Amino acid sequence: MRVSDFQGVRVYRAPAKGRRTGRDGAPVEPKRLGKVHFAVFSPGGRRVVGFMVKLPDVVGMIKQPDRFVALDALEIYEGVLCVEDLKENFDAAAAKRLGVDLDACLIWTGMDVVAQGGERLGYCADAVFSGKTGKVDVFVLTEGDASAMLVGNREMPASLLKGYRDGAMIVSDEAVELALTGGVAAKAAEASVAIGAKAKEGAAKAKKEVAKLKLDEKGAKAVDKGSRALGRQLGKTRGMFKAFKDEYQKASGGSSKATK
Repeated sequence: MRVSDFQGVRVYRAPAKGRRTGRDGAPVEPKRLGKVHFAVFSPGGRRVVGFMVKLPDVVGMIKQPDRFVALDALEIYEGVLCVEDLKENFDAAAAKRLGVDLDACLIWTGMDVVAQGGERLGYCADAVFSGKTGKVDVFVLTEGDASAMLVGNREMPASLLKGYRDGAMIVSDEAVELALTGGVAAKAAEASVAIGAKAKEGAAKAKKEVAKLKLDEKGAKAVDKGSRALGRQLGKTRGMFKAFKDEYQKASGGSSKATK
């Protein structure tokens, strides 16, 4: 599983397992909770323990703070992603059950990545993890702008993660040497070699893609802006859950106070 597969997905509250059938024998409908906002990683950073879920605004105006939902509480019920509506699956009660300190947990998404030797490697854009245990296998590191789409990302084994320091994900210097996964340019080159006779066509297509990406660079950066800004702000605070609301508002350019 990838963290990006969950971001933006709607989450519902499912009734307790003993209360899922109505008097008429039909399944009880799940109730909307919100949308997955960010993955929450353990204090050590190598395990996904849950997600922050963004709740809908009250009356379309009043902002509500995100809620923490434990990974092991998520399930598919009536065809949608749900969490069983029990206290132990949410917020501080869930953290206590999991044995983690929420204020020591991390949100890697959008956080700057720096090698131990000081070289900057962009930021953490995604992670591949086990849906059963939450153990992270790979972190995806990217420069984040349109030009990075041409050459791809670095897929870093979780074993190269060294920890958190000064607002950044610290990784082994070995990560600097990781090969890029390849982007539009690499795919165009592969096509040219394979097809041979269509090499010129492939090159022309690559040029068009490059031009298009350059034109779309501002748009791509705008898409990244929210997660990048929040990742940076949270990286400076470390105490994620004490600061989450204020830092999110700072990153998004709004007030830390709810609109009344």
